[in-house]
Amino acid sequence: MIDPTQFGVSFSIKQCRNFGLDPQETLGWLINKAGFRRFRLMSYWDEHEKTPGQYDFSELDWQLQIITKAGGEVTLCLGARQPRWPENHWPAWAWEASKPERSVALLQYIRTVVQRYKNQGCIVSYQLENEALLVNFGQRAEVDRRRLREEFALVKALDPDRPVIMTTSTSWGIPVREPIPNIVGFSYYRIIYGSRGYSKAFHTPTLHRIRKWLIYELLNRPVFIHELQLEPWGPQAIWKMSSGEQAKSMGIDNIQRNIQLARKVKAPPIDLWGGEWWYWRLKQGDASIWQAVEAATQPR
Repeated sequence: MIDPTQFGVSFSIKQCRNFGLDPQETLGWLINKAGFRRFRLMSYWDEHEKTPGQYDFSELDWQLQIITKAGGEVTLCLGARQPRWPENHWPAWAWEASKPERSVALLQYIRTVVQRYKNQGCIVSYQLENEALLVNFGQRAEVDRRRLREEFALVKALDPDRPVIMTTSTSWGIPVREPIPNIVGFSYYRIIYGSRGYSKAFHTPTLHRIRKWLIYELLNRPVFIHELQLEPWGPQAIWKMSSGEQAKSMGIDNIQRNIQLARKVKAPPIDLWGGEWWYWRLKQGDASIWQAVEAATQPR
């Protein structure tokens, strides 16, 4: 078992579908073979309320059931902006509505999710609106700080004891304006792809440690890495890239290096990003990717 105080993993049914993987099989592998007990799960709005007022949470229900049975723990993502492309998961009907109507519907959806799951013992925290203020990545971004404050207040009113995690931008920034989360998360990406091709991000363990110290000193809030890059980022979707292209941003050496650098930030737990990719490669007959992750996450 991988120590949940040190490492967790994100899990997305949408990414499983992108890879042509069975989501239940994939989550079962992450629990039973890979040994994870800490998970970040998504409550995608466009999955669970495809028609206004008609809810189907069966996909999220089984995820929580499987993790509960394994004795695992969950951070449950809330809101319209959640991990995986297109980043903002509005139902079509909500996006086509006026902004005031959309805001009311979003708050009602968050209320429904929290009320449904707040008695689930495996849920240890919520993450509200992943990278909430990031406007230049993803589709249908709609930054609204006033609405974000309302969302935060709603979650705390419905479930005051569970901490709310927020990631205000991506890998940088200090949340000096409301809402101030109970826990601050940030992502750590080292090899990125943009209009000029591949490049190295400027982030270093030292910069992240400084940021962690500032947040603690100014806000008295803990900080952790909620998303450590452990999958490729290139010119196409991963499942369209050759293994050689994938390796330009994420091969065995980068896996080991990213985990090594993330450990130096000293902000556990580290939630890893890419579990669906590791399993997809394994299903293709390449165990080297998962073996590199497994080796790098062992106790030191």
